[in-house]
Amino acid sequence: MVTAAVAGGATAPVAAPVHRARRLGIDTGYEAVVYLHRDSAVVHAEGFDSQTRVELRHGGHAILATLGVVSGPLLAPDEAGLSEIAWTRLRAAEGAEITLAHPAPVESLSHVRAKIHGRHLDAAALDAIVADLVSGAYTDIHVASFLTACAADRLNRREMIDLTRAMVAAGEQLSWNAERVFDKHSVGGLPGNRTTPIVVPIAAAAGLLIPKTSSRAITSPAGTADTMAMLAPVELDRGAMRRVVEREGGCIVWGGGAARLSPADDVLIRVERPLDLDSAGQLVASILSKKAAAGATHVLLDIPVGPTAKIRGLDQAGRLEEHLLETGRAVGLEVCPVLTDGTQPVGRGLGPALEARDVLAVLRGEPDGPADLRQRALLLAGRLLELAGTAPAGSGEGLARSILDTGAAWRKFEAICAAQGGLRTPPQARFTRPVLAQRTGRVAEIDNRRLARVAKLAGAPHDPSAGLVLHRPLGSLVEAGEPLFTVHAEAPGMLAYALAYVAAAARIIRVDPA
Repeated sequence: MVTAAVAGGATAPVAAPVHRARRLGIDTGYEAVVYLHRDSAVVHAEGFDSQTRVELRHGGHAILATLGVVSGPLLAPDEAGLSEIAWTRLRAAEGAEITLAHPAPVESLSHVRAKIHGRHLDAAALDAIVADLVSGAYTDIHVASFLTACAADRLNRREMIDLTRAMVAAGEQLSWNAERVFDKHSVGGLPGNRTTPIVVPIAAAAGLLIPKTSSRAITSPAGTADTMAMLAPVELDRGAMRRVVEREGGCIVWGGGAARLSPADDVLIRVERPLDLDSAGQLVASILSKKAAAGATHVLLDIPVGPTAKIRGLDQAGRLEEHLLETGRAVGLEVCPVLTDGTQPVGRGLGPALEARDVLAVLRGEPDGPADLRQRALLLAGRLLELAGTAPAGSGEGLARSILDTGAAWRKFEAICAAQGGLRTPPQARFTRPVLAQRTGRVAEIDNRRLARVAKLAGAPHDPSAGLVLHRPLGSLVEAGEPLFTVHAEAPGMLAYALAYVAAAARIIRVDPA
């Protein structure tokens, strides 16, 4: 607030300068940004500078935004340029009058600082942090600080439970007119592991209620929601999601966006993605908060274990199992962890559209469909059917295979896609280039992380058709000059970028003499 001297030496408030709103069309992601001219009266009066946090007000709406200061003709001194997310949140019209002022301090940042210094946070502290995350009070720097402070197993069991509960409470919650509601999820870290679009229609065709909410990619070339978006709309609001589930018994939708299920998770994921960071405590809270918010009661969790997967060994997997079981129990979920092979990618495609094509091949029973993806999906679907009591112990996989082989799963998937807005055809990349074996031999090792990085450098998941197709899984014989994998990209520059990494990287696929 600007002040001015009055008689007797006292000060009186002066109305904050009014600026005219302008929509600049700048995409700043989740973080709201306001741009002011260097000669703006409020910049001088309030001592604002670039990166200052400011409060914007228009009508009955107020938001926090990060300030960018510009020179030149882009803005007049009395104009405030808004990024796209700031424009949406403030709900201003072009030329509308807005005021800017210093915001109240974000008190929950003191808890983040305490965590950085190694203190444990109680439920009230985590509630405050999550509330401010969802409100937009945190900049990406603040979010990154919180994520880093919680990384490397710095969250204890009590904090995981309290964080999960806080994330559930900060968003919308669904309830279903059913005693038992099922879900299936993978902890991630294994490229191409896209079993959910196969498991869900098998389960729904068997009579289970399975309202599946999925995430976008964090550290992988595609998340389940990214892949499913190649086949049907996934950005459904809660009403639309409910209509699909009531009609077909299941759905496969994005848990963020309009659904607003555990919206704090979406804020964290946006920053985790460029950091390439996904710690155990955050992983537990992320998965289980989404499941609890979606109204699940029973959750099957796929935990791939392998030397270059997210979970490297059985000791780490065991600790994660305990965290998931105890946290799930605390928030009312019966969790069933399943340890699976994480030594190599699943299926052939890495990237949203390429993984979607693998899913279609399995569901349609195409003879050249990826056998490993089919078998993995049947294993998980069978365990889910046993968890539900639909199949006796040991016979779930057989029932799942029957549902898939008779075409019942494909018909149910078609019906789910139709209910979500219509079945789509996945796009194809414009540019491809094979990566060839340098020697004759047998594929002895595949580095999941480096292979996933190739797919991401090619453009996945931002470019849906980008990624790669793996031609030689572990144990395959290959001749020198034959392709190990083919890179797919939407632009020549992205293709070159990925291939430059392949040329410079240490061995991505190891071929030993046969």
